[in-house]
Amino acid sequence: MRKRLIFTLLFEDGYFVLSRNFRTQRIGDIDWLQRNYNFSRVAFFIDELIILNVSSTSQNKDAFCDVVKQVSRGCFAPISAGGGIRSVEDAEELFNSGADKVVLNKALYDNPQLIQDITATWGRQATVGSLDAKRIGDTFGFFSDRGQVEQLTSAVQSMVCEKTVGEIYLTSIEKDGTGQGLDLELVDFFQTLNLTKIPTIIAGGAGKPDHLIAALNHPGVGSVATANLLNFVGDGLKSARTQISESGIDLATWDIPSTFI
Repeated sequence: MRKRLIFTLLFEDGYFVLSRNFRTQRIGDIDWLQRNYNFSRVAFFIDELIILNVSSTSQNKDAFCDVVKQVSRGCFAPISAGGGIRSVEDAEELFNSGADKVVLNKALYDNPQLIQDITATWGRQATVGSLDAKRIGDTFGFFSDRGQVEQLTSAVQSMVCEKTVGEIYLTSIEKDGTGQGLDLELVDFFQTLNLTKIPTIIAGGAGKPDHLIAALNHPGVGSVATANLLNFVGDGLKSARTQISESGIDLATWDIPSTFI
């Protein structure tokens, strides 16, 4: 499979935010995003867009679905969306709002039956399991609830062995937002669990194209994601994709309208 470059948007209580170690900083609302990001253009330089609702007080489902609708209009890239999915109906609302896949985190631990119900309707390829991890001594642990509740590693191992989701979105809590590079030791650890080789997206720590290239050269990484809005304003994603391709990494190619080049 070809490697992929993914951009992630984080949405919290009506605003897009930056995250550092899962602590968020408000940046701007949908109007700010549309002024600074022309997603009909940006989407030609990424393989996928992920939009996550990270609201801590209320999931604001209607507002989030409206954001997914607005961003998806004219967006060339496939869109994955998640956050606060507690039922099949929640997933259906996101699919109806323009999402091609749904991203699930807490339900992986609390409600595995929900994953089965969603895949029974839309297929396993339409589901992404989001795993948040941080170091515990010489190993790593998995956490939910914005990194506050530790979960059993055995539950993660069971999930990947049974291939309950189509992809894994693996985030380093400690590297998140630091811009110091993605945690490839976390990838090594996850490979010991992911024996069935579910495609893995690594996130947390990308600050420049070299970080993306280093991660994509790792055999356990199929895709890299960055959520740093400020580093990738303007031609940042276009430049990053060019540098990744020039490094010899096999990315998909397609025709880009001359007005966007």
